[in-house]
Amino acid sequence: MSFSVTLALLAAFIGLTVLSGWRGARPPDLARGPRMVPWRSLMLFGVVACIFLIIHLVNLAGFDTSAAAPRF
Repeated sequence: MSFSVTLALLAAFIGLTVLSGWRGARPPDLARGPRMVPWRSLMLFGVVACIFLIIHLVNLAGFDTSAAAPRF
């Protein structure tokens, strides 16, 4: 993926994470019934996706993020 596509996806997932965090933190309304959307699970999915996209941006910037031992 290119740099601009990665930034666009990162912005979208940040928006999903913020929206899901806001909706998941609201108190339950028992008169309306149970929540049908798992907001907290969506928030965690958004956070994980953001972490992967940030790592991808760091790789695109030229840094090596592999877990291999350093080569001297």
